[in-house]
Amino acid sequence: MSKDVNDYLTEGMYGTRLPKEDERRKYLGTLRERIILALTIGQVMSDKGIAKLEEAMKENKGSTLLINGHVSARFMKEEKSLATKYNIPYTVIANEQTDTDIGAVLTYDYAIDKEEIFLKEDNPKPQEMSDNQPSSFLEKVKQWFK
Repeated sequence: MSKDVNDYLTEGMYGTRLPKEDERRKYLGTLRERIILALTIGQVMSDKGIAKLEEAMKENKGSTLLINGHVSARFMKEEKSLATKYNIPYTVIANEQTDTDIGAVLTYDYAIDKEEIFLKEDNPKPQEMSDNQPSSFLEKVKQWFK
């Protein structure tokens, strides 16, 4: 495949295209195949993934922690202190051109192809309504007066 003048101009203005650019934007500059653990912004802000992140850091000493720069620094204290504790380098990625829901990523420089990289949420399933429970607000009010 030969390049034409437009390809050279585009490459000169924007730089060479990286393979899987969309994936790199989503995962804070790394590829999914390199990720050990990925936490969403909500998990980082609520410290739900701290225990799992610490466990992953203990097991993967040669990894790197990538932190989303759009998350306030006060929510990242625990993650940064864990990285310091286990001698894992961390980098704050503040790319204004991208918008991702990933808050922090523990990654390697090479592919490991881990199947499950996201923290599983422990959401209790809503209870199914039984036949004797009222389904509408009016029925609930009627039961108060019985």
